[in-house]
Amino acid sequence: MHIHIGRTEKGAPVKITGSRDLTFYNIAKEASERKGIELIGIIDCHSPAVQDEIEAYLESGDMTLQQGGGIRYKNTTVILGSEIEVKDPGCNEAHVLVYMPTLDAMKQFTSWMSRHMANVGLSTQRIRVPARVLQEEAVHRGGLFVPAHVFTPHKGIYGSVSERMEALLDLDGIAAVELGLSADTEMAGHISELDRYTFVTNSDAHSLAKIGREYNELQLAAPSFEELALALARQHGRRVAANYGLNPRLGKYHRSYCASCEEIVDESGTAAERCPYCGSLKLVRGVMDRIMHIADRTEPLVPGYRPPYRYQVPLEFIPGLGNRTLEKLLSRFGTEMSILHEASYEELAAAAGDKVARYIVLAREGQLETDVGGGGRYGRVRQLS
Repeated sequence: MHIHIGRTEKGAPVKITGSRDLTFYNIAKEASERKGIELIGIIDCHSPAVQDEIEAYLESGDMTLQQGGGIRYKNTTVILGSEIEVKDPGCNEAHVLVYMPTLDAMKQFTSWMSRHMANVGLSTQRIRVPARVLQEEAVHRGGLFVPAHVFTPHKGIYGSVSERMEALLDLDGIAAVELGLSADTEMAGHISELDRYTFVTNSDAHSLAKIGREYNELQLAAPSFEELALALARQHGRRVAANYGLNPRLGKYHRSYCASCEEIVDESGTAAERCPYCGSLKLVRGVMDRIMHIADRTEPLVPGYRPPYRYQVPLEFIPGLGNRTLEKLLSRFGTEMSILHEASYEELAAAAGDKVARYIVLAREGQLETDVGGGGRYGRVRQLS
């Protein structure tokens, strides 16, 4: 539910740091034909140039309007979203996600934002209104408002703005909370303010390959905006049935990082102000350490309604699994979801060899050993003996 557009098909930039092949069409095609994902959120659909492309595909018949909200391409429904930067007086920046039910609703939202934003055509731009005003506008227009990657030191609300979301937002206007790559359900359970919210695990993809690093299993009657809203609200039997998230140790902001000695601090003590290795104060506090610092519980609470959180090790993290081997696996099993969750060890070994098969099966079982990530560097899966 958090995929960026790098460029339009005419080459105009949208997300500057996104891959050039991340176009609206290519994302829908990748999700439907290669990843096996039935519902995705593209969060740069506020861009007028992107909206022109969507309209062109609707007019050509290559895409259709999904009943209940969304844009349908083959086996996938696209939910139209936007990532926006807010900065209240005296606060650091934070990123939030807004999803709209229809293209018309998103176009009207774009028109409003254009009066308060320097360049509404680009991704993740700062809006010159208080965070609560943006939230009110989104909710009033029928949108879903979701704080993004809330714990990261890079523009997450808890990670860089405040110890509590209520300092920035109306808690009643939040549809769900995005955990980010470096946190999981149990870690978030240290903060009581989050008990009421559904958690989502999203990839924040800046390339086609990274789509599906994290994702959610949803229990819906149909893949649509209306059903998504019911699932996030846990109403009428709709719900998030499981969160598939990157093992937090693989996340690039999981542990603190010392800018002086360039070491990742993987120690049991979490509240240190100085680097335990060199004594420097230039410590960038990681997600785990930040949560422990602002926690209002000594032990995490996981409400009974929370679905299982299953550690996901994306195929790109598997040692020895290069492009040629991946193509063999896709040719044999169809989609990445089938490779990750359905193919047996014997089938995987026949297509990609014993070692790759062992990695994938051990990843499913949560038994892979990892080196921790931090300071903007992803963790790594340790080599099997």
